[in-house]
Amino acid sequence: MQVKVYNTLAQEVGNMTLHDDVFGCEYNEALIHQAIVAYQANQRQGTKSTLTRSEVRGGGIKPWRQKGTGRARQGSIRAPQWIKGGVVFAPKPRDFSKKINKKMKAQAFRSAISYKVANNEMVVVDKFAIEQPKTKLVAQILKNFNYTQRTLLIVAGEQADVVRAGANIEKLTIVDASLANIYQIVSNVNVIITEEAVKQIEEAYTL
Repeated sequence: MQVKVYNTLAQEVGNMTLHDDVFGCEYNEALIHQAIVAYQANQRQGTKSTLTRSEVRGGGIKPWRQKGTGRARQGSIRAPQWIKGGVVFAPKPRDFSKKINKKMKAQAFRSAISYKVANNEMVVVDKFAIEQPKTKLVAQILKNFNYTQRTLLIVAGEQADVVRAGANIEKLTIVDASLANIYQIVSNVNVIITEEAVKQIEEAYTL
């Protein structure tokens, strides 16, 4: 598959061949959905915890006698209807993690990024370099490509200046090619990827 290569001024500077095993896969919505559900579930800490009525301190004595007071019968001041009482069905620490096979996870990534290529939502740039780590320089590059929606920038290696300059751009996510995941691909409308990053992804995901 041949795609055009651009510079940061959005000018065409050449062509690049993408590996069909990575960037030319069929769209598998069910598999992508399964991978994203597993990813989001695995991000949950599952550490929330509150006390039930049996765990709250106090309340061991009946607050008043059963009959004759004119008030509703009560058995403990730590019942859920009382202030400082226990919580009904209190949340407790639990493990939300889901397992997905490595091959399925990799195929879901291929399918997602292939969808971006097929729908012209991914652009390849020769390199993504800026003279100074300034936000306005990165913002201008996005403007050159007319990208106003959520955009994922995939670079090769740690580019501290680019990360620092793009940190304050709300709709821009910058990630190293070795750390890119399917959720980032799907949750962003547009993808900008450098030639070197393309090679890294092909090396990691080629069958």
